[in-house]
Amino acid sequence: MTDTGSITDVAGIRVGHHHRLDPDATLGSGWASGVTVVLAPPGTVGAVDSRGGAPGSRETDLLDPANSVRWVDAVVLAGGSAYGLASADGVMTWLEEQGRGVALDGGVVPIVPAAVIFDLPVGGWDRRPTAEFGYAAAAAAAGPDGARPATGCVGAGVGARAGVFKGGVGTASITLELGEHGEHSVTVGALVVVNPSGEVIDATTGLPWSAYLVEEFGLTAPPSEELAVLAGLEPKSRSLNTTIAVVATDAALSPAGCRRMAIAAQDGLSRTIRPSHTPVDGDTVFALATGAVEVPELADTPAAMSPETGLVAEVGAAAADCLARAVLAGVLAADPVAGIPTYGGTLPGAFGSKPAGSTGRA
Repeated sequence: MTDTGSITDVAGIRVGHHHRLDPDATLGSGWASGVTVVLAPPGTVGAVDSRGGAPGSRETDLLDPANSVRWVDAVVLAGGSAYGLASADGVMTWLEEQGRGVALDGGVVPIVPAAVIFDLPVGGWDRRPTAEFGYAAAAAAAGPDGARPATGCVGAGVGARAGVFKGGVGTASITLELGEHGEHSVTVGALVVVNPSGEVIDATTGLPWSAYLVEEFGLTAPPSEELAVLAGLEPKSRSLNTTIAVVATDAALSPAGCRRMAIAAQDGLSRTIRPSHTPVDGDTVFALATGAVEVPELADTPAAMSPETGLVAEVGAAAADCLARAVLAGVLAADPVAGIPTYGGTLPGAFGSKPAGSTGRA
């Protein structure tokens, strides 16, 4: 499979967006919201971890490893605050038409967990995603396997903000070579809608918080006159925000192992957003494991622990790395919407000779 540096490098994972964006939207007036759907192949195990104090979600209790549902059909990431959860109805309708879901007498019930961001002040309180948005995003996700999803101001990222800057959708992937001789190739990917109350950029340097991401994205310290512009930007109010994400792997994991992957992935948010997991954020990370790659017990797994302990540790660490990269990629790819400034437009000097908005391989 082609390496696109995105979550769709995990075979069978597909992503679709649908949004409405008025070209002349101003803050609080004009459509600026949407939906992003992550479709999972049949037999995909799902889990979730929520660390924020103000989550907006649906069907997350089903993903508790103690509960009965085994597989996940899709995950919905949407704008519109709690109103946007209605978009999952449209995804369920589309999946039902495909015969996807838990087979019961008389039909199927698709399993579609969802989470939302609070973007209503950007486009307007009466402009939020509906079931029709979800249906359209699910249909868009049914494209060719491995196609790289659009990033930046698309889908659920259209109305996203990241501190003082415009937020958006970001994605990244990593390939692990596991086993004594690296004979088991495992892919881990992440897709995120970046809408935190905290900042992704250190205002004193104009650069991301983590030095390794500065190097990986090829950024450089912007000139002092650009830092002065950054210092003058008005921060948004810290109320009801949220960063929501999906991490995925082709490794076979149990529901408990998948949950541990979601927990570990949250570290990617804390590396790139300060502060993260606040009382006014609803930071939620879903994890998907397609099970396409069976990895035997790794040699250094302690005898008293589960046979998948070593594998879960590896994919969890990779998921955190992917999510950190995806957060920054989403902010760098964002276009200005409703007067919200972008990183590239405010600090073009950070890109050196590269065009503003270039995100490298991540």
